[in-house]
Amino acid sequence: MEGITLESVDGVRLDAAVHGASGSAQGAVLLVHGITVDMDEGGMFVRLAERLAAAGFNVVRFSFRGHGNSGETQPGVTVAGECLDLEAAVQFLRGRFPGPFSVVAASFGAVSTLLSLPWLADGLDRLVLWNPVLDLSHTFLEPELAWGEENFGAGQRKLLHDTGLLVVDGEFELGRVLFCEFAHYEPLARFLDSTVPSLIVHGDRDTAVSYEISARVATSRPDTTLHTIVGSDHGFDSLEREDQAISETVEWLVDQIAPAS
Repeated sequence: MEGITLESVDGVRLDAAVHGASGSAQGAVLLVHGITVDMDEGGMFVRLAERLAAAGFNVVRFSFRGHGNSGETQPGVTVAGECLDLEAAVQFLRGRFPGPFSVVAASFGAVSTLLSLPWLADGLDRLVLWNPVLDLSHTFLEPELAWGEENFGAGQRKLLHDTGLLVVDGEFELGRVLFCEFAHYEPLARFLDSTVPSLIVHGDRDTAVSYEISARVATSRPDTTLHTIVGSDHGFDSLEREDQAISETVEWLVDQIAPAS
């Protein structure tokens, strides 16, 4: 693994890492993490990167602004800012590893990824979404699940109104601007407008992000496969289920390129 530093167009420094392919490379993959974590995605992205590298993929992962060792503050995180960070990571990946690439985006990482599909489309070969936030309103503004009610309910909104901060999971300080953005972006619409072959991996007991929305999208969007992690909560809640998500992702990406080999 090679540790590197990227820079977004607005000058924010981004912590990143590169995992070189073992043997002859057959593609590149960018890993996009969720909110409150970093480029390790709780360790899952490290293991995924190692598995992908062993399968012949070059892998780049990075921490969004306000996450991990990247610059900016937590309250300074915005959807627009994350889109700039994603752009910086994609530009680096395409410069280092020319040719089509794939993206694996987890949870809130799906938001910036899907919103960027109009300009990503030229180079994006395949897309994998892990328990993705497809509907911002039903996840944050009008939460229907336990995690959303706990973190974005009346008490938390009062805290946001009074202090300008809403503390997610007791550790991540979410600011007013990001909260307001939830009403303006529609990642699902961008996903439905795209034609990139996609895999959705989602636990059917997710208490944070709707599994039902993922399931409906998978049946209505062409070239979209749903893999259900049976009994799993958000983020794949055991080592066994994490390994299942990792294995399914690697196998799907390998299978997608196999016919061209």
